[in-house]
Amino acid sequence: MKLSVLPLVLVLGVLAGCGREPRRQEAAPAAAAVPVKVVKVESVEWPVLYEATGTVRARTAAVVSSKLMGYVRQVNFQTGDRVRAGQLMVEIDSRDIDTRVRQAEASHREAQEALEEVEGAIATAKANLELAQTTFRRMEDLYQKKSISSQEYDEATARLRVAAAGYEMATARRKQVSARIAQAAEAIKGASIMREYTRISAPFDGVITEKRVEPGNLAAPGAPLAILEREGGYRLEAAVEESRLREIRPGQAVLVTIEALGRAVDARVSEIVPEVDAASRTNIVKIDLAVPQLRSGMFGRASFALGKRKVLAVPVGAVREQGQLRSVFVAGGGQARSRLVTVGETAQGRWEVLSGLSEGEAVIFPAPPGLPDGARVEERP
Repeated sequence: MKLSVLPLVLVLGVLAGCGREPRRQEAAPAAAAVPVKVVKVESVEWPVLYEATGTVRARTAAVVSSKLMGYVRQVNFQTGDRVRAGQLMVEIDSRDIDTRVRQAEASHREAQEALEEVEGAIATAKANLELAQTTFRRMEDLYQKKSISSQEYDEATARLRVAAAGYEMATARRKQVSARIAQAAEAIKGASIMREYTRISAPFDGVITEKRVEPGNLAAPGAPLAILEREGGYRLEAAVEESRLREIRPGQAVLVTIEALGRAVDARVSEIVPEVDAASRTNIVKIDLAVPQLRSGMFGRASFALGKRKVLAVPVGAVREQGQLRSVFVAGGGQARSRLVTVGETAQGRWEVLSGLSEGEAVIFPAPPGLPDGARVEERP
């Protein structure tokens, strides 16, 4: 009996130990609330924008070409060179035209010499006429007095007529020679102008965008030798859908983005081409640009403001981007909750909110770095 008492005591001791409550662990202190600022999701006036793409073109461009045919002797430019108005660009062989000028000058000198001879003949014919007139008057007076015969009177009359005819012939000859002189002078003038055409100069200050000639080439009338664009005068030629054309007018403000320059500039519509492109159903709208470093052919986008609409909007900095997902922190009940949102356009530092938020909700802005979802927050002004 004494041997069985000991195990029973041990069992009762174990059972008593199992029924004793375990020692309670001390609770961890609660995390402090993060102070944040919030903005309300609000409905705002949002611009209705229409975007059209286009190409930058020079407002003033010239196709430099020759007015005559000839072999090119010298080319004084390369693509990209800047030229001044009147600067010699191309020189064409002018030997044939130089010969024409010399021939015209020789004809002019010959006509001048002939005129001198004619002037002498006129002076002689005039003297003969004056003598014949004096003689005729004397003979006529004598004939009236019956002092001479009819034969002598008729001879005096005939000599007067011959002298008058000689003088008229001499003066007519002077008119012919004068006409030859004028013709020769015009020939000199025309040949000189043609010689000037052999020296092709820049019509205005600009930059060479295309070179199409080399020394030794045969220049033909009207064939392009170079393309010259005036610097500082460029515009964007945007293709606008014909259905949108009624909402656009000359002088309208436009925001133009030049991709190559990475910047947007304010501009205005200068011209609307009335003809519709049958293939694309678009009209060309020309927008003047006052931007340095522009070049023809650059790509640009024109954003036209066509009115306003009501949308929900939040600051751009309140939206977090993670790959293709965008989210915001919404403050409510003392906690920050991450919420996925769908956004549309940006304007004036705000995102247009398409879904995910309701008007009046409090969005944390700016969100503290590393703020976890569900963190305790305290709104502060």
